[in-house]
Amino acid sequence: LDKDIWIINVGADYETSKKAVGIAEKYEKGVYASVALHPHNVKPDKSSAFRRVDFLALAKKSKVVAIGECGLDYAFCENDEKVQKLQQRVFIQHLELAKELNKPVIIHSRRLFPEILKILQATSYKLNGVLHCYMGRWSYAKEYLKLGFYISFTGLITYARDYDKVIKNTPLERILIETDAPYLPPHQIFGGRGLTPEARQKIRNTPENVEYVARKIAEIKGLSFEQVAEQTTKNARKLFGI
Repeated sequence: LDKDIWIINVGADYETSKKAVGIAEKYEKGVYASVALHPHNVKPDKSSAFRRVDFLALAKKSKVVAIGECGLDYAFCENDEKVQKLQQRVFIQHLELAKELNKPVIIHSRRLFPEILKILQATSYKLNGVLHCYMGRWSYAKEYLKLGFYISFTGLITYARDYDKVIKNTPLERILIETDAPYLPPHQIFGGRGLTPEARQKIRNTPENVEYVARKIAEIKGLSFEQVAEQTTKNARKLFGI
């Protein structure tokens, strides 16, 4: 906050969502919360169920600015159709909650952009939101933009040129930047330190590293760092109402 970097703490289940809200409520401004049951935590047992009543009460708190991360991630259930179907149902429940409360959604997708797009297109209501940590093709990003969604990038874009086309083609007015802290440190954090994979995993990402994401986008789009920082901040404030 001393560097004028605002934070949205994102819950991964009810307990972490509750904790995120508690932290946000300690600050008058600059720290906010998003609540959800992350797809990684969607499991058949009752203890992992999406308790709508509980999440509804939590999401009504004034410092909650979004519903998420919600979405689809089959990384740990590639051969379990039952869990995949459950993830889809829980995702739709999150969308319904967002609609009821008129809050944007933060969508998590691990290489399942067509599947999520299909679910969003099938809904009969219009939602605002953002594709968190986007790693998909421009062809999919274009469809999400048509639905009114924002595209968000993390420090992953500092490692390869794979995302250049999407970044170039996405209007700056529709881009958000994030760190996904404590995960996904940008390339500059490692530098030429020659760290082992094990050592790299121990390095925590922090919110101020969002600057590296903004600088990379500025480089790719041929803009100044200040232009990117100013516009993406406006975008975030508009989407989340902060």
